[in-house]
Amino acid sequence: MELETRQQSMKDRIVSKLKVIGPGAIITASFIGPGTVTTATRAGASFGFTLLWTVLFSIVATMFLQEMAARLGIVSKKGLGEALHDQFKRPFLKYGTIGLVSISIGVGCAAYMAGDLTGGALGVSMLTGVDSNVIAPILGVIILLIGLFGSYKIVEKLLIVLVAVMSVTFITTMIVVDTPLGELFQGAFIPTVPSGSIIIVVALIGTTVVPYNLFLHASSVQERWRDARDLKAARLDIILSIGLGGVITAAILITAGAVIRGVEVESVNELGMALEPLLGPWAVVFISIGMLAAGFSSAVAAPIGAAYTISGVMKWGSGFDKKAFKVVFGIVIGIGIITSATGFEPLSILLFAQALNGIILPVIAIFLLIVLNNKKLLGQYVNSVKLNIIGGLIVLICTGLGVYSLVTALMDFIG
Repeated sequence: MELETRQQSMKDRIVSKLKVIGPGAIITASFIGPGTVTTATRAGASFGFTLLWTVLFSIVATMFLQEMAARLGIVSKKGLGEALHDQFKRPFLKYGTIGLVSISIGVGCAAYMAGDLTGGALGVSMLTGVDSNVIAPILGVIILLIGLFGSYKIVEKLLIVLVAVMSVTFITTMIVVDTPLGELFQGAFIPTVPSGSIIIVVALIGTTVVPYNLFLHASSVQERWRDARDLKAARLDIILSIGLGGVITAAILITAGAVIRGVEVESVNELGMALEPLLGPWAVVFISIGMLAAGFSSAVAAPIGAAYTISGVMKWGSGFDKKAFKVVFGIVIGIGIITSATGFEPLSILLFAQALNGIILPVIAIFLLIVLNNKKLLGQYVNSVKLNIIGGLIVLICTGLGVYSLVTALMDFIG
């Protein structure tokens, strides 16, 4: 009887912890898109487990930056866009910031939309044989209707379900493959950058530490939590949700490293075919469902992130009940629908979006650090010296990798 009571008490504690999952799951659903699936697959296929450290760094960096964004939203009751609008008083800085943030995030989200819709459609196409350029616009229209007529709570629940689906599909595939643990741990904890891998390293970081997610998180936490007393719950949400996202990304890389190492990856089809000896006909089903969930979830989050960012920095008012919010949402998803229907190569779109993210990220992260040190806005909840140092290191590493990749790409082009 006493054992049963303890077991029930443990179950109750676990359920209580899981109930905090919400805005963090939206961030996870956002960055686990076709770009992450494709990039992690290419990383494992090309370099085995050696780039696992990149996943670990990306997830830790995301947790720190998203905690800052969440704290800003909960304590100040402002989104990051609104805070940036009010941060700078000089016209040049104010309107320069507004213009830079609006254009960069808007273009980045639109680029992601095309890739997310096409990538999600590939999942359906793998099962049905219907052209992905036919399916992608249909998925876009469904998302458009969800954004125009749905609510934050509906979107949150939908994305939590999609994260659960991705967890089951991708982690299951990792479990069934044989992985050498020594090599795996070495790849996770000993950073190395093999020749030719820098673009993949930057892409892995760029597809995980996503700039518009900082705006999305600062606004979405206000829908879920009321004041600073809820910071503990928000942090637990970040650890659980984003940590799970890291496990999913690692699972994809590990699976690819175990079964298709040395194969040049054009799409995730190669991963599905390689898993057939282990999963039989279910291999393609698992990969297809994973891709559909990844594409759909990220395609929902991208226009919402753009809407929160632009309507916030313009001071138009953020939220699903605001007309300006829905206009921005509709424009971004509309661009994605049109672009995904024109036949652009999915991999090219996704890599472009990730490269753009890598360039934008350090700038947005610096803006975040500036706002998080505003005592008038956050009072006792401003960044500590330790958090500023960690944030600064993240910015420096991301900037260094981004500059290095641009120089490498330029040298290759000239050569």
